[in-house]
Parts: sequence; C-alpha cells; structure tokens
Amino acid sequence: MEVFLFRYMNPSVTANGTWRWVRSRLTSTPYGRMRQEWRPLEEISPHLRKAVLAAEDQRFLNHHGFDFVELESAVRQAVEAGRVRGASTITMQAARTVFLWPDRTLLRKALEAYYTILMELLWDKRRILEVYLNTVDWGPGIMGAEAASRTYFGVGSDRLTPPQAALLAAILPNPHRWSPAKPGRHVLGRQKRIVRDMDRMPDL
Repeated sequence: MEVFLFRYMNPSVTANGTWRWVRSRLTSTPYGRMRQEWRPLEEISPHLRKAVLAAEDQRFLNHHGFDFVELESAVRQAVEAGRVRGASTITMQAARTVFLWPDRTLLRKALEAYYTILMELLWDKRRILEVYLNTVDWGPGIMGAEAASRTYFGVGSDRLTPPQAALLAAILPNPHRWSPAKPGRHVLGRQKRIVRDMDRMPDL
C-alpha cells in the first residue's frame, strides 16, 4: 500500500532516517537536526542527476531494479581479487532508504527485493530517481539533494555545477566518512571518473 501511495505522495520521513536518529539518541552520538527540503526532479540540476547515474547506476534505464551485469562483475571481483563491493541499483537503494532499516540480514535483503520489484512495477524511472535524490543519506542529518547542496556548497540543488554535482555523487558510497567539504585523494579520483562518465548518461 505505501509503495502505491508514494507514487503520488512524497515521503516526509524514511525508515532509514528514523533508525539513524533513534540510534543517535540511544548511543549519544551527535546527529543534529534532520535537514530535508523536497525538490521535484525537474528542479534538481541535470548535472546532479547525471552524476548520480554515472556513479551509482549507469544501466538505470535498462534494468528492472536488478542489474545482473553489475552483480556478476561484483561477484567475479570478489572471487578474483578478494574485494567485496556493492552492486545495488538506485531502485534498491531507494527501497531500503524509504521502507527498511539498515541491516544485512537475509530478511532485510528479501524485503529489499520485494520493495524493489513493487517500485519498478508501480513507479516510472523518473519517480524512482526523484525519490532517491530527495531521500538519500548525504551525511549526518543531511537528507536529499537540496539539503546536501545547501550544506556543502551554499546553493540550491538547481544551481550545482558539474564538478560540484560529481563531488556530491562521489561520496554516496560512504557519506558519513567522506565529505565534499574536505575531499581526499580517493574522493577526488572518483569525482574525476564521474565527470568523465556524465556525458554518457541520459537526461531524465
């Protein structure tokens, strides 16, 4: 039911954000006030849209929630190089952010697949990307593109430049450890690759 409702209504809170806030209170970990300001997809910079696709899900328009090409590559890399990396699509990430708690149990994985399938069936790709960009965790207490843009660069998400957009996308795998304000060598390297790939991304 909630998946159908969120096709038309914007989620004001997410399961992931609520879990992090509660955890911060229980562990006395600084988290700060949750910052979020919803922006329709067309009011978010196309540079950021392309940067996020380039960084997180380059086959977003060509799969139905599960990128088996990327999954096969991740498994092969884990076997050959002993390195484990994620192969989550934007739909999968949005599913666990909006509806689920951060965990690695089989139950959570099964529910993530369930919500991913429902979202792909009931929402179009623009809606999936819009919800993702407005709910993704961009640092402690920073939810969504508008809050991230204003926090890190002092501008609205509609005014981001390509380098700024790529830098925001570069920290998405680990926004509580990496920061666009003080990017290290690894983040800057990711930013360079994302800028290079942005031209090949669709304009959603």
